[in-house]
Amino acid sequence: MNIIFGPIHSRRFGKSLGIDLSPSKKQCNFDCLYCELDPAKTMKGQDEVLSVETIVNAIKKALVEHNDIDFLTITANGEPTLYPHLSKLIDEINKIKGKTKILILSNAANIDDPDIQEALTKLDEVKLSLDCATQKCLKKLDRSHLGIEVENIKAGMLAFKSKYKGPLVIEILIVKTLNDSEEEISKLNDFLLKLKPTRIDIGTIDRPPAFDVKSVTYEELLHISHLFDSSLPVYIASRKKADISSSSYTYEEILETLSKRPLTQEDIEALFDEESQKRVENLLHKQKIKLVETNGVKFYKKA
Repeated sequence: MNIIFGPIHSRRFGKSLGIDLSPSKKQCNFDCLYCELDPAKTMKGQDEVLSVETIVNAIKKALVEHNDIDFLTITANGEPTLYPHLSKLIDEINKIKGKTKILILSNAANIDDPDIQEALTKLDEVKLSLDCATQKCLKKLDRSHLGIEVENIKAGMLAFKSKYKGPLVIEILIVKTLNDSEEEISKLNDFLLKLKPTRIDIGTIDRPPAFDVKSVTYEELLHISHLFDSSLPVYIASRKKADISSSSYTYEEILETLSKRPLTQEDIEALFDEESQKRVENLLHKQKIKLVETNGVKFYKKA
């Protein structure tokens, strides 16, 4: 039973260790079509529960072995907020973590619970999923447990954001024909304009899913990113960029593109040929565009 896994190296989170609050089996209130874990019946709460002491002892041992960790990432074979002692666990980790930060990866299904909100405010960073802005999509794509309502999730996110002082990242996983329509993206956009998260990561399937669902291409992700309001910090978190053929952009085209959507260095390298990348640097030097860092990710924006 491996409670701790990693270290994992991430550009955004540095060197991190995962803390699995459900190492023995999948325990989740979603059964997402794209999940890499085998399908399992959804549940309201864990029926196999580790003690706080067992988890903390595993963390202590791992931190002795790996004394250069940037983040401890709370996750699970399923949903970590189903763990009934989450608040106490976070308190205990905070006592021993030193300079290491704590992050949680959650599907946000329980974010309307005030106790969960209170627990998560004690974390250094919070990353919540929001694949759908409509109930129909939530039931079809995320296959949520009975009683989970997307409007409650959205209201819970807004309530949490009002009391949380750390970085809040929203993750949207795009699945072909299920949540990639302009209507669904428009509803997500409307809500995210109210939420104003620190960053929005959009990606697609990059591991073998439990069901026969399809990913979208990087070009499609780029198109979807343009459907969001340009004030929103949208980051395309895709491993498929290497498949893209770079193109030539004039100075005017670069400025026009950046006025519609801020781009990361990865986007610039994927989309722009070598000469166009030099034009980007020239525009930066002339202060026609600027670099803005958002929670570890640098965006090129029109000045």
